[in-house]
Parts: sequence; structure tokens; C-alpha cells
Amino acid sequence: MATGDSVSPECKRPSTVHRTLDVMGLFCPLPIIRTAAEIRRLQPGQVLEVLADDPVALLDMPNWCKSSGHGYLGCSKDDGGMLRFFIEARSGRKGVKTHGS
Repeated sequence: MATGDSVSPECKRPSTVHRTLDVMGLFCPLPIIRTAAEIRRLQPGQVLEVLADDPVALLDMPNWCKSSGHGYLGCSKDDGGMLRFFIEARSGRKGVKTHGS
């Protein structure tokens, strides 16, 4: 799969972004680890923007969203190679307890 396959040129910044996470200069697995930690701070329905430049994130981010139950809203890439991922926090995430044990 070419790295450009996951980039959507029509992906636009959602009208509301609640947090932005900058993982520029970090490589796999750190962008996903930091994204997972940051999205825990959001309420369901809130949007996290992740700024990255690791091309592996083009594969990792959508797959992580799918496996963790968060909404992958898309990715865009600027001329400088910066990737912008948009992820919607969702409740009832896989592997996360939603009530006391």
C-alpha cells in the first residue's frame, strides 16, 4: 500500500477541534502511544487533531482508531509533509471499562 492511499485531499478540519496533539519528529510507536493517552482526556464526541510527520502513522492511526473504537475522521497532508489526523473520541471503547469494577 502506498503511503498516500490513506490521505484524503478533501479532508477538512472539523468545525470544532477540542485538542491538538503535536507528535512531529516522533516515530512508531510513539505517535499512537501519545494519541491514546491524549484521547483519554476528551469526552465522547470531542475531536482530537494529531500533527505528525511519520509516514507509518498513515497506516497506524486508522488501524488504531478501528481497534480502539474511536472515530477516524480523516487525514490531510500539507506540502511540507505534515500530516493532520482528526479523531473523534467515542464512549464504550474496546478494552476500557466504563464503570467501576
